[in-house]
Amino acid sequence: MMVPHLITALTGPINELEQRVLESMPAIERWYRLEWMEHTPPFYCSVDLRNAGFKLAPVDTNLFPGGFHHLTPEMLPLAVQAAMAAIEKICPEAKNLLLIPENRTRNSFYLMHLQRLMDILTQAGLNVRLGQPDASITEASVLALPDGSELTLEPLLRSKRRLGLKDFDPCTILLNNDLSQGPMAALQGLHEQYLLPPLHAGWTVRRKSRHFESYEEVAKKFAKLLGMDPWLINPMHGRCGQVDVSSVAGLECVQGHVDALLTKVRRKYKEYGINERPFVVVKADDGSGGMGLLTVRDAKEVEDLRQRSADPRLGAGSPDGMAPEVIIQEGVPTYERMHDAVAEPVVCMIDRYVVGGYYRVHADRGIDENLNAPGAAYVPLAFAQQQQLPRRGAKPGASAPNRFYMYGVIGRLAMLAASYELEATDPEAEVYE
Repeated sequence: MMVPHLITALTGPINELEQRVLESMPAIERWYRLEWMEHTPPFYCSVDLRNAGFKLAPVDTNLFPGGFHHLTPEMLPLAVQAAMAAIEKICPEAKNLLLIPENRTRNSFYLMHLQRLMDILTQAGLNVRLGQPDASITEASVLALPDGSELTLEPLLRSKRRLGLKDFDPCTILLNNDLSQGPMAALQGLHEQYLLPPLHAGWTVRRKSRHFESYEEVAKKFAKLLGMDPWLINPMHGRCGQVDVSSVAGLECVQGHVDALLTKVRRKYKEYGINERPFVVVKADDGSGGMGLLTVRDAKEVEDLRQRSADPRLGAGSPDGMAPEVIIQEGVPTYERMHDAVAEPVVCMIDRYVVGGYYRVHADRGIDENLNAPGAAYVPLAFAQQQQLPRRGAKPGASAPNRFYMYGVIGRLAMLAASYELEATDPEAEVYE
C-alpha cells in the first residue's frame, strides 16, 4: 500500500493532532452522529486535503466528484452500502435513476469514473441510465471506454413536470454536472422527482467563500470538542466580491485582503515556530477544476494581475479576463511526497460515509502549487481494508491507517460544512424571523 512520506521536521503538530483524534474517536463519531441527525449530508462529494506537517486542512470541496474510478476495488462494497443508505433516506422505493454527466465525453478518465459510479448505483439496486446534458443533441451516442466496454448517452425528454429518457421514467436524478456552464433549462421546475445534489449546489449559485465560512464554523465546533486550535485544520480566507482586476480599485481590494491574510498567517507561523514564508492563493470564487489559481507571497505581486488580466488562469477562463468574484485563501503547502513527486490526498464520500480516496501526485509542481493540472497521476488509498482500521496504540506519524482515519475525519468536516452551506443557500428554505 502506497503512503507518501512527510518531508518536514514540522510533523509535531500533525502527530499531536493524530494522537488527539485517535484518543477522541468515540467522542468524534458521536459528535458526527448528532450533527447528521440535524443536517443532511450531500449525496456525494470529494475533498482535496493538504498536509503541511504543521497543519492539515481542506482546500477544495467538490459536490460533483469526478475520481471514483481511482477507488480500490476493495472499497466498492462500502460505496455500494453508502449509496444504499443514501437512496433509502431519499426515496426508498426508487427503481430508476437518471445520471446527468458533464460534457466531457471525450475524456476517457471521466468516462471510467461514470462507469464506476453507474456500477455502484446499479449494485445499490437501481436501474441507471445516462442523460445527455446538451439539449441540442437529439440522438443517442455510444461512448467507447479504454477497457473495451461502452456507455450509452441518451437525449433527455422533458414533460411538464418530469424529466426522463425514452421509455425511462426516473424517480431520482443524480447530477454529476457542476452547472459551471450555466443553469440547465431541463432541470428547472421539477416537482415530482428528487434532484441530487439540488440546483443551488451548482456553480450558478455556489461560492467557495460561503463554503469556507461554513467550514470555519464547523472547524471551531470540532476544535472545541478536541480542545485544540481550529487553525490547525482551517485555511483562513477573505473575499473581495466583484472585482475588475484591470482597474486600480479592483487591485487595491485584492491587495488589501492579501496583505491582511498574510499578516494573520505570519502571526500563526510565529506562534507555532514555523520558519516558512507564508503564501495565499487568489482564485475565482465560483467555478471548478482548479481554474483561476494564483499563488502570492507578497501583496505587491498582486500588481502582476493587471498584466495578467487576460490570463485565463483567473476568472475561470472568462473571455474578458475579469474575475467576477474573488476569494483569497491561506495557502497550505503539501509536504507529502511519493517517489519525489508532490502529493495530496483526496477523500471520497457518499452520504455520510468515507468510501475511499486517492493521492493526486504531480512531479512538475511545487509544494505551494495546485496539483489538479495536466500531468497529474493518481494512486488509490486503501482506506478501510480490514487490517487498515485505526491502530489506537501506534506511535503518532508511524501508522498509515491512522493517517487515513485522520484524513477521513477532516474530509467529513468539509462534507458537514457543505451541508451547512447548502442549507444556508437553499432558495426554498423557510426563514424564521
